[in-house]
Amino acid sequence: MKNQITDLIGLKIYSENGMFIGEVEDVVLDIDSKRIDALAAGKLNPEVVEVKTHKGVKIPYRLVKSISDVIVIRHIPHMFNSGGEL
Repeated sequence: MKNQITDLIGLKIYSENGMFIGEVEDVVLDIDSKRIDALAAGKLNPEVVEVKTHKGVKIPYRLVKSISDVIVIRHIPHMFNSGGEL
């Protein structure tokens, strides 16, 4: 089944450990290679990402494990709550 890229907008993002990360606000495309490069996440969980200094984060698409009603990304220790950098 094929889906539209726009179907990703608004989906909630969780780590594979069940931690809510945020919601997809935009999709970053690599036009040359015709691939999704990253997901731009907003409405971030303040317990995970320091919201004071960041309005959002880019999550590399290679971290995405599955997409259904929500997006599940691989859990990488120390990835979050260290200033929001991935």
